[in-house]
Amino acid sequence: MHVGILGGTGPAGRGLAVRLARAGVRVTIGSRDAERAASVAAEVAARWPALDLPLEGSDNAGAAGAELVVVATPWDSAVPTVRGLRELLAGKVVISMGNALVKEGREMLALVPPRGSVAAAVQAAVPDSLVAAAFHHLPASEMEDLESGLEADVLVCSDHVEATASTVALVERMEGLRPLDAGSLNQAAPIEAFTAVCITLNIRHKVHSTMRIAGI
Repeated sequence: MHVGILGGTGPAGRGLAVRLARAGVRVTIGSRDAERAASVAAEVAARWPALDLPLEGSDNAGAAGAELVVVATPWDSAVPTVRGLRELLAGKVVISMGNALVKEGREMLALVPPRGSVAAAVQAAVPDSLVAAAFHHLPASEMEDLESGLEADVLVCSDHVEATASTVALVERMEGLRPLDAGSLNQAAPIEAFTAVCITLNIRHKVHSTMRIAGI
């Protein structure tokens, strides 16, 4: 399997990339700057030399050529990025992991992006793609550290059965993560907004907590 990560040079993208690569998934880290992406991919792989991670770097167009594509750009860059790659993304599962947040003091506050969620805005920008929302509540530093012992639930939502199934299957490949089907893309708005609560808790308690849902 080949996964491309648009804007994958940031903490969230790097964390997802290294977890997928450890699971045997070929990963292309994308960026506006192909050289930077290649450098980041090499740095991430070099941190775990014994694993021979299948990581490579490219520009975002190169990452968009993968079978499945994740949007890991800053939330306000997600729509412009995917819109410019619309033809390459047509017919593919595209996973949005952005959260519209702003920091105020020691708290993170949720913003209301166009169409109510980043994921919904991405779907509107690439109507020929199958958009799912996932990976919102994962602490990037714990994802990037393969020895962190990370255990977390990942909420997945989409209006497309194929996108939900593909995203769930992808999450299942990563050690310590449990996917939960959370319904249609309408659920992306509260899921994204709740990330502000998760980050605020981590700031106040100086931890890297994860979300686990009991009873399922």
